[in-house]
Amino acid sequence: MVDIATAVREASTVRKVRADDATRAAVALGEAFESDPVACWLIPDDALRRDLLERAFLLFLRRIWLAQDACYMTDGGVGAAVWELPGQWKLGVWDQLRLLPRLALTYRGYTPRLVGTINAMEAGHPKAEHHYLAFVGVVPEWQGRGIGAALLKPVLDRADAERMPAYLEASSPRNRSLYERHGFAVTEEFHVGKGSPPLWRMWREPAPGGG
Repeated sequence: MVDIATAVREASTVRKVRADDATRAAVALGEAFESDPVACWLIPDDALRRDLLERAFLLFLRRIWLAQDACYMTDGGVGAAVWELPGQWKLGVWDQLRLLPRLALTYRGYTPRLVGTINAMEAGHPKAEHHYLAFVGVVPEWQGRGIGAALLKPVLDRADAERMPAYLEASSPRNRSLYERHGFAVTEEFHVGKGSPPLWRMWREPAPGGG
């Protein structure tokens, strides 16, 4: 476990992800989600999971997320957060068609489960304008040291200043607790497929006085 002083220094380095950071951000997210309950259900093969996650994160960073300029990481690459801007969370038909061949090539037999997961998440996505936290992850040895909170702060501050809500889906009780500490509240528990662990839709109203 990393000591607190080192973690505080790392947390102070949070900045936007640049194009040449995409691989490092994808690696951090892949490591962070390797033991996530939903990721384990989506990719049950322990030997493949981390590699497939990293490939998917890198694909989405390069093709979708970086263009919105709302992705953050630490200088040391120990964690990353992916936000999508108000009105830009839904994949259009063209984007889906553009991504599907690469996803199918990477995920192969797991592709139907992946597509079903995306569809289930989008089906209950709120229609009201909001900042959407798609993913935030910190590599295991750095967890519990304030890195996740530091990664959330830039866009939560922006949302408060804009008087704009924020939304996410929590995929584990531990993550849900982190989000609750930052003002998110559970609106629904749901499942993305037969036998999947639960996820929680969470909504955050802007903090009073944020504007």
